[in-house]
Amino acid sequence: MIRPRSRSEQARRPRTWLASARSLSCAVLLVAAGCGYRHEPLFPKDVGTVAVPIFENLAYYKDVEFALTEAVVKEIEWRTPFQVAREGAADSVLNGEIVRITQSTLSRRRRGGLPQDVEYRIIVNFEWKDLRSGKILRQRRGMEIAAPYSPAREIGQTISLGQRRAVQRVAERVVDIMRTDL
Repeated sequence: MIRPRSRSEQARRPRTWLASARSLSCAVLLVAAGCGYRHEPLFPKDVGTVAVPIFENLAYYKDVEFALTEAVVKEIEWRTPFQVAREGAADSVLNGEIVRITQSTLSRRRRGGLPQDVEYRIIVNFEWKDLRSGKILRQRRGMEIAAPYSPAREIGQTISLGQRRAVQRVAERVVDIMRTDL
């Protein structure tokens, strides 16, 4: 007759599969640590400060340039090692312009034909320049970013929600492009 093992016998019994898994994971970590992997900085090392003047607004949408400039400044401060400074005291400057803003109806309600989903699209140009050397660090022309909003839903989202979403996406993309590995 086979008797079941007591809990004390089970506790004393070595768990070979668990020990093997732990050993394997430790070995993988040790090998990975010694593989010569280096973390390269994502942003240029020689730039410490960035000036961000208010974006120029060539579109006819009021005050978008202020919202966009503020969003870009916040993204730079939050996601980069750079300090935002006034133009006379900065190592570099990020100049930009809003070329065009458009809205496109993506879908309409069946009843009445009112817009149900709308896309708010911002087209911008920007240039990041090192003020000490005059070298252009990054530049994009005609960068398009869109964000949807739904004015006809029960909540009734407004155009300002679409604008805020698009502005935030532009700011995130600008900071993404400031990275050295792009």
